[in-house]
Amino acid sequence: MMKFFPPTQIDRILEKEAQQDNPIDIKALVNGSKLNESTNNFDFDQLDSHRIFHINQIKTVCIDYRLRFLDLKYFKGNVPKEGIEKISEMEKEHQTTLDGFKVMAPSVLFRLKKTDDPLLFVPLGNDYFYLIHKWGDDLSFLRKAWAWPFKNIWNLLIAVLVVSFFATLVTPYQIFTKSPTATTFWMLYFFMFKAIASIVLFYGFALGKNFNPAIWNNRYDKT
Repeated sequence: MMKFFPPTQIDRILEKEAQQDNPIDIKALVNGSKLNESTNNFDFDQLDSHRIFHINQIKTVCIDYRLRFLDLKYFKGNVPKEGIEKISEMEKEHQTTLDGFKVMAPSVLFRLKKTDDPLLFVPLGNDYFYLIHKWGDDLSFLRKAWAWPFKNIWNLLIAVLVVSFFATLVTPYQIFTKSPTATTFWMLYFFMFKAIASIVLFYGFALGKNFNPAIWNNRYDKT
């Protein structure tokens, strides 16, 4: 069974590592010692090229799946033991101390503890990042489909139009008239669209929501 540890408790867990040949720098792990300026000295011949991602690739994934890419110190979820072990292994293999850790995860994981799809990265420099560990379920098509309306205002409008159409189809509009016609259907569709659009707008403004491109690397809650 996979074991998880909060970032705030990693220092306790890794105190034993300090007694080994290659201890992990806890401050670098949790706080990200140099943050966005961090680079790490890797032996690139030992890196898996499939785990190297440019910041633009990461941004695209975050926008498609409505995720955030933030420093580990903002992460309120749990880091699995396997992830910590992989950090230790990489530091021994590359004879270096890693820092500047970042996490890609759903927004809620930077405020509440829930199990989802976090990915742990470390910077390589020149806007490239190396994927150290991923835990939870795979990023699914369903999540991508759910996040699609939040990419921009046009996607949201199309989604509201489609939902309104299906909501109109399942509504027994015959109760509004004894002789339903095509005009009746489209009138009901218009009112259904207004109702759903109003709910979406209220939800968006009330909770301070924003579109995916505006939040993928934003550490503030009200987005």
